[in-house]
Amino acid sequence: MESDRNLSHLNSKGDVRMVDVGDRPPTFREAHAQGTIQMDVATLGFILRGETPKGDVLAVARIAAIQAAKRTWELIPLCHPISLSGMDVDIHPDDQLPGLRLNCRCRTTGPTGVEMEAMVAVSVGLLTLYDMLKAIDPAMTIGSIQLIHKAGGRNGVWNR
Repeated sequence: MESDRNLSHLNSKGDVRMVDVGDRPPTFREAHAQGTIQMDVATLGFILRGETPKGDVLAVARIAAIQAAKRTWELIPLCHPISLSGMDVDIHPDDQLPGLRLNCRCRTTGPTGVEMEAMVAVSVGLLTLYDMLKAIDPAMTIGSIQLIHKAGGRNGVWNR
């Protein structure tokens, strides 16, 4: 996909740099990301009945997602540390997969967006589910991690 935008993470010599967002006015920004973990129907049943060997895997995955969003700047090179003003993590069953669909919505008021925080949160939440369930279903598949919506900043609203 071609773009007429400048590559902001490169300086005039082509060297990698962290973008200076100091002159940008703080604005409200939000991002919604989503991903899935596909599993055996029996595994999904164990989760929904609260019968997994490691306890409430959904609660642990929610906490992991929140922690990950807060630490995104430590994981993704050139990502700015930002202050999240709010975050929602929703995990619900999807019988069509079969499996779980994890949604994360991040919010901030600042000079840069929260897309990466939402995407990292989804990724780590799904990896946590895999880790906690791998003993009963090692064939699970994580997929479809994607940005669904973003708002704020100079590019405004974007929806998938």
